[in-house]
Parts: sequence; structure tokens; C-alpha cells
Amino acid sequence: MEQVNKQAVKDFLMTLQDSICKQLESIDGQRFVEDAWERELGGGGRSRVIRNGDVFEQGGVNFSHVFGDKMPASATAHRPELAGRQFEAMGVSLVLHPHNPYIPTSHANVRFFIAEKEGEAPIWWFGGGFDLTPFYPYEDDCQHWHDTAKAICTPFGDDIYSQHKAWCDKYFFLPHRDETRGVGGLFFDDFNQLGFERSFAYMQAVGEGFTQAYLPIVDKRKATQYGERERQFQLYRRGRYVEFNLVYDRGTLFGLQSGGRTESILMSMPPLARWEYDYTPEDGSAELALYSYLTPRDW
Repeated sequence: MEQVNKQAVKDFLMTLQDSICKQLESIDGQRFVEDAWERELGGGGRSRVIRNGDVFEQGGVNFSHVFGDKMPASATAHRPELAGRQFEAMGVSLVLHPHNPYIPTSHANVRFFIAEKEGEAPIWWFGGGFDLTPFYPYEDDCQHWHDTAKAICTPFGDDIYSQHKAWCDKYFFLPHRDETRGVGGLFFDDFNQLGFERSFAYMQAVGEGFTQAYLPIVDKRKATQYGERERQFQLYRRGRYVEFNLVYDRGTLFGLQSGGRTESILMSMPPLARWEYDYTPEDGSAELALYSYLTPRDW
């Protein structure tokens, strides 16, 4: 039976957090502030936050490693075989909310989960992905995003991109709004079918590929001029981000139910957002153009 190397995964994740933070700092000019924390029931993490930077209004890049004797209800609800097992969950999760409405918000995470019970084989898997949430989308930015995702997936199988792209479209969907959260990307969970080493390599490729997909877009759009109209629309659309994270996101539920650190779990929230009753964008406007992107399409 192939060995599961938990320490190698943890070492990679901590190095990935360092690498992503350095790359983001180089494009922003400001530094992340680290907040180390411990979980009373076992484990802890490193939360790193950037606020009021030159590019990012707020962003966080978190590493966490939590463990315990009892699975949270959010995990056993769809995997009842996990009940009664000790668990470890570790990952890097990030969300970036730029100042400029022409730079998309973006989210990424990569994670590893293992549940063990004496005398039985461990149950383990990788998960993660990244997705892009533009307010004023550019076709070439979206194409670059998905081309990068395709290139990441290709070495691991001809159907990986199509499967995980479709999973992302389905997962990051707001049924009460009948729209996707953005233009998608990759999403995968319960991923172990390639064996430990290859499944781990895929998770690594996704984690390292995020900045290849996102930073060229940031660099291209960060000097675009905008006014109060664009800012108000950005804040309005950020409301959708909040709605998804608080109502549908499984990671938020897992973190809260497992006794994770609330400040770190909710660092995905934008610093400012707004809601407007029965808002309708003007015909022919740039704001209306966004809505044609909020449905799954082939890239």
C-alpha cells in the first residue's frame, strides 16, 4: 500500500504560503502581517493579512493545520464513513480584494484531509482550486485564466480540466441569484484516484499555478482609471461574494464547526460591501455586460 506522507504535505503548504505572500508583496509594495494562532482542540495556523496596500484593499493568505478526535458535522454529512475517526486537515486558503474595480477579486485554496482509525486503512484526499470574480471582465483576462488552468491540468489527464472546470462552475453558483460567482476556474475535492504521489503533485501544481494565472491580470489592470460609479458597482457585486461564503461555502462551515479561528475563517469577507434593493444595470452599460459572464461557458 502506498505510504501517505503527511509531513511532506505540511512542508509544501507552509512553503507555498511563503511563496505566494512574497509574490503578492512584490506587486503591491506593502507587507503582510502575520498572526499565529492555536486551536484549543488541536492544531493552529498562520494567518497573513494585507490591508490598504497599493493594489489590494484587503487580502489574506492563511495556512492552517487542525486535528481532533471527532469529525465536524459538515464533513460526516456527506461522508458518513468518517464518523468515529480521528482527523487532520491542513491547507492554504487565500482571498484577494483589490482596490481597483477593474482587477478581479480572486480566491484559491489547496488542502489535504486524512481520517484514521486504528486497525483500518486511512481515508485521505486532496482538494482545492481557484476561481476568478471580475466586476468589469475582459475577455482576454478570462481566457488567460482558463488557459493557465488547462496547462496545469493537462499532465494529469486529458479530462481533468473539463471535470474540475465543470465542478467549479457548479460549486460557485448562487441558486437564489441564478448566477455563478464569477467566471470559474478549477475546483476539486475527494481527490485521491491518482495515488498519493500523483494526487499530491496535482495539488501542488494547482497551488503554485494560482499566481501564474492571477498576477498577469493584476499587473495589466492595476493602472486602469476608475471613478465612483465603478467603485459603487464593485461594492454591490462584493455583496454576492458575501452571500456565497456565508450561505453555501463548505469551507466556511467546516472551519466554524471544527472550532477553527473565526477571524481567519472569515478573512475571506471583503472590507466593504453594499446591497441595493432591486438593482438593475442600465441597458448597454459596462455593468450589464458582466451578467453575460455569470453563466458557465467553454473557454
